[in-house]
Amino acid sequence: MLRIGQLKLKSNLILAPMAGVSDLPFRLLNRRFGCELAFTEMINVRSLSYKMRRTKKMLSTNPEDRPLGIQIIGCEEDFLLRAIDVLGSYKYDVLDFNAACPVKKVARRGEGAALLKDLKKLHKLLKALVKNSGKPVTVKIRTGWDNDLINAKEAALVSRDAGVSALFIHGRSREQGYGGEVNYSAIKDVKKALDIPVIGSGDIFSPEVAKKMLDETGCDGLLVARGALGNPWVFKEITEFLKNKKIIKRPARDETADVMLEHLNSYVDFYDAAHGVRKFHRFFAWYTKGVQNVRVLREKAFRIKTKNGMIEIIESFRKLTNV
Repeated sequence: MLRIGQLKLKSNLILAPMAGVSDLPFRLLNRRFGCELAFTEMINVRSLSYKMRRTKKMLSTNPEDRPLGIQIIGCEEDFLLRAIDVLGSYKYDVLDFNAACPVKKVARRGEGAALLKDLKKLHKLLKALVKNSGKPVTVKIRTGWDNDLINAKEAALVSRDAGVSALFIHGRSREQGYGGEVNYSAIKDVKKALDIPVIGSGDIFSPEVAKKMLDETGCDGLLVARGALGNPWVFKEITEFLKNKKIIKRPARDETADVMLEHLNSYVDFYDAAHGVRKFHRFFAWYTKGVQNVRVLREKAFRIKTKNGMIEIIESFRKLTNV
């Protein structure tokens, strides 16, 4: 069991916030395959304060979408507090603060991973969130800014002192982005230093890697991000491997096609036909990753603009041979 503030979780596997991905249909699909706690995609506090239409869509939820975490990003205390006021009308369970985003335009604004260079400010912002949110506050960090500033332990201690209920850590520096090796040692150092839950992140693509992360860092849980793209089965796979040391076979072609149809239909219902199909293009590529003889279908899929057209592509995938 994993506990974040007053929230008790049966599973220590958590679906990460991913920009442009972690919408309501995506979260609900992964929940069906064993994900318990899931996060919205990262939301800028300025957009939240201004109640922009796109932001409201990102916050869409329903009773089946619980427990739910909302991740925010920003660097101005006034806007953080205004965002908390706006969120008062929403139902959710955890408020996560992003101090990890490596994107250049984000860092230039002093947001995301840039806060790892200003731990006093990080502490101030987190303290304000903890004091005013009314929900358990968590924070996501990286190992540091670059090779010359690996300060995850210091950032973690500052976060704990601000009162956060748990800490997520991606095992790479801001400079690494999403490339290079995951620094298990840095995550281990953070876990040793804290008395609150530490959830590790970085390259959780398989049950074996999930076990390696837990074994080598001692962390309390795992944040699954890119490993869930086109693979909601990853939650079942990891759970079964950790409990019984069994490898679950990847789903048969028919099951994959059925899940793709479910995902496509949910996107069309949630957005509209045109937008839903466009959103699904990338997922078709993710669902079919590693499948032989799928290149032509992928090329066609990215040109398809209608729901019926995409259904035909999925049915063609169902019948595809591995010759």
